[in-house]
Amino acid sequence: MPRTIWSGAISFGLVTVPINVVSATEDHSIRFHQYHLPDQGRVRYRKVCELEDREVAQEEIGKGYELSPTQVIPITDEDLSNLPLPTAKAIEIDAFVPLESVDPLKIAEGYYLQPAGQVAAKPYKLLVKALSRSAKVAVAKYAWSGRERLGLLRVRDDVLVLHAMRWPDEIRDPTELLPPPAAVSEQEIEGALALMDTMTVDELEGPEFQDRYTEAVARIIEAKREAKPLPETPAPEQPAQVLDLMAALQESVQKAKTARGQDTSPAEVHELPTKKAAAKKQPTEKAAAKKATAKRTPGRRPRSA
Repeated sequence: MPRTIWSGAISFGLVTVPINVVSATEDHSIRFHQYHLPDQGRVRYRKVCELEDREVAQEEIGKGYELSPTQVIPITDEDLSNLPLPTAKAIEIDAFVPLESVDPLKIAEGYYLQPAGQVAAKPYKLLVKALSRSAKVAVAKYAWSGRERLGLLRVRDDVLVLHAMRWPDEIRDPTELLPPPAAVSEQEIEGALALMDTMTVDELEGPEFQDRYTEAVARIIEAKREAKPLPETPAPEQPAQVLDLMAALQESVQKAKTARGQDTSPAEVHELPTKKAAAKKQPTEKAAAKKATAKRTPGRRPRSA
């Protein structure tokens, strides 16, 4: 089990749930050190006091807020652990909202919340069951690392998960990034939807969702260790200039089907009939009557892909 990052409690109205916080993710990236090229000596960063011009030990180092170049206000870990905030020692739930109402851009790293002992088991399970049945997530506040934060509480496999969230004023306005005006036809939208249907999966599992970069770095390290030739680098596909958007969508659908071993018959992305064409094809009385009595299925019109 990973180490505990923080201990406190979840405050849910008058209900308190003692918890321990552990990281919910792992970093499997390959790490590199810096070396002196001529002799492969390790290059390290040293902490040096600018006034005494000497390296200092960790126990001599503390935090401080610089008011001016000559005045620093020292701040200790004890000062930060005794902040005059209700969220300093608790994750305080403020509201419940539907998950789809939360912009994913606001969601950051995630943590598992572990019940702290037998006394926490029942209120912990109560909150898990209530969140699961409501299909909502909780919005909470908590204070870690010298600042108050906004968080999102949800359930994953009967375990509470806390996602750090960004405050609304930390999200940049994307208005200036909008593309120039461009007309997109209904036929092109239908083509894109057909491609999305072909590329839809039930879960993010399989070889296409593996970290190929880390695997490639590991192969290079292994080849150098055994003094073997480095793996060949495949030539990247050069994106062609899109002159016909519909043709590009059709070809993309075929490639996606081939990659998934699906039927590669041509995707049917039908053009919408024009008013003039629709006027020429008037249904017969028999066909019109049959159509009027047929049961209609709500939703977007079906299409084949």
